[in-house]
Amino acid sequence: VANEGGKHWTVNEVRALIRIWSDKNIQQQLEGTVRNKRIFEQVAARLQKFGIDRDWKQCRTKYKNLKHEYKSVKSAQDSGSTSKSMKFFNELDAILGHGTMEHASKSDN
Repeated sequence: VANEGGKHWTVNEVRALIRIWSDKNIQQQLEGTVRNKRIFEQVAARLQKFGIDRDWKQCRTKYKNLKHEYKSVKSAQDSGSTSKSMKFFNELDAILGHGTMEHASKSDN
């Protein structure tokens, strides 16, 4: 299937995904593993409670896309460009920003 994501994610669906992703427990699990099907099955199950019907693959794909987009906006900002932005940057920065700060301070030494 060319478009693995299926139908487009609505703003509310993305918000719900980010809300689940912001759970410290989920974050720790994601940081510690590459084989994360089980984690995304949990995420999909939690989305279902919000009435959002997504399978684990769709959740993982959306997660990867958001993370990739966040990183490209972040690196553009770090290099002084303000032209790049994204819809959920602040929410993702709250989740992902802590990791990038640590890396930034380490590379300064």
